[in-house]
Amino acid sequence: MEIIFNCPHCEQELSVDGAGAGEQIKCPTCGETITIPEKSTKGGPEMPPPTVGAPGQPINPIATSAAAKVELRLKVPDRKTPAEPLIEKPKPPLDAVAKGADKKVRVRTIRRAACMESGHDKFDEKVTACINEIGEPNLMDVHPISYEIFDVGTQKVMVDYGVIIVYRG
Repeated sequence: MEIIFNCPHCEQELSVDGAGAGEQIKCPTCGETITIPEKSTKGGPEMPPPTVGAPGQPINPIATSAAAKVELRLKVPDRKTPAEPLIEKPKPPLDAVAKGADKKVRVRTIRRAACMESGHDKFDEKVTACINEIGEPNLMDVHPISYEIFDVGTQKVMVDYGVIIVYRG
């Protein structure tokens, strides 16, 4: 018969064979030395004796089945503090955090062709508004670009320009 009891130090539920009663063991959870009690300190659910209908036949066969006699002995440890993470992510250096290293590097591309509104070139205004929105401390780099596009209306290859803005945000 098994002896089921809780460790007096960490409250971990333990189960040992009845032959080990009175022995001292180390708790597998906290490592403290404990003495195995003489009998279980945990009372399982009491099963009423099976009622018998006809001679030798139980009225409720499920009440006497092996499934009805299985006790659930699972217990989740109750912790007063949060559990430690298995893999701890290294923290960035303080000087890097002060410079904004906690922000992701992002890229924004502005093409001059996309800045044409009603025949007016609004490229400079769009680039200025973008840089003001990002903020100078977050601005990492601005790269001019030149590219070719095929204009369907004129059936010609046209050269255009723009900028790539790299920033933290």
